[in-house]
Amino acid sequence: MDNVSLLSLSYQLAAFRSIDVIANNIANVSTPGYKRESVKFEELLQRVKPGEDQKGTQTLSFVKDAGVLRDLSGGRMDQTGSAFDLAINGSGYFAIQTAAGERYTRNGHFTLNADGIVVTEAGDPVLGDGGPITIAPDDGDISFGADGTITGKQGELGKLRLVDFANPRNLQKQGNSLYSTTQTAGPATSATLEQGMLESSNVQPVVEISRMIEIMRSYEATSTLEKGASDMKRTAIQKLGSVQ
Repeated sequence: MDNVSLLSLSYQLAAFRSIDVIANNIANVSTPGYKRESVKFEELLQRVKPGEDQKGTQTLSFVKDAGVLRDLSGGRMDQTGSAFDLAINGSGYFAIQTAAGERYTRNGHFTLNADGIVVTEAGDPVLGDGGPITIAPDDGDISFGADGTITGKQGELGKLRLVDFANPRNLQKQGNSLYSTTQTAGPATSATLEQGMLESSNVQPVVEISRMIEIMRSYEATSTLEKGASDMKRTAIQKLGSVQ
C-alpha cells in the first residue's frame, strides 16, 4: 500500500471514530446527567524513504486515536416535581449498588421498588451512608435536603451518599448511565442536592450535527485525494502498457 493510501486510511478511520462518538452523544441528548464526549487525536509522525523526485528523509503525518474526553460541565436543571427525582449541583455522583459491585451515576431519576427501596430505573439500590435506602409506608412525604439528608414524617431517615473523585474523567462507562473506577470515592464536599429536578444532558444537538457535517466534508476530501492518486496510477499503467 502506498503512502497516499496509508494517509487516507488513517484519516478515514479517525472520521469513523469521531462520527461514532458524535452519534452516541446525539442518542443520549435526553438521558439525565449524560456528559458529552469527544475524541482526542494526536499526530503520529513516521519517517519514510524519499521518492524518485525527492531528497532526504521524508515525514508522513498520521492520525492517532488518543482516547475519549468527557465534558464534565453541568447540564440544565429541569423541574419534574417528582419526590425521587434528584439532581446534583456541582461535582459529585450518586453511589449505586449493582450485582457487579459499587457504581456511580449523575442520573438521579429514582423510584421506589415493591420493598420500599430507592432504586434506579434498572432496579439497582441507591446507597445512603448506611447502605440501601428504605422508605416505609408510614414515613409520609419524603424530602431530601441539600446535603442529602432524608426526612419523613417520623423525622430523619438517613442521608444519601454523594461521592466525588480526584480525577472524574478517569471514570469508566458501564452502561445504564453508570461509571466504575479503581479510585477511592470521597465525600462530594462541593455538591448540593436538588429535589424534584433532573440534570439534563449537556449535549447540544446543533453543535453535534455541525461537527458531524464538518467531519463528513473532511472524509469526502480525503476520499477525493485517494481517488485522484489511484486515477494517476491507473493512467500511468495504461500508458506503460501501450508502449511497444
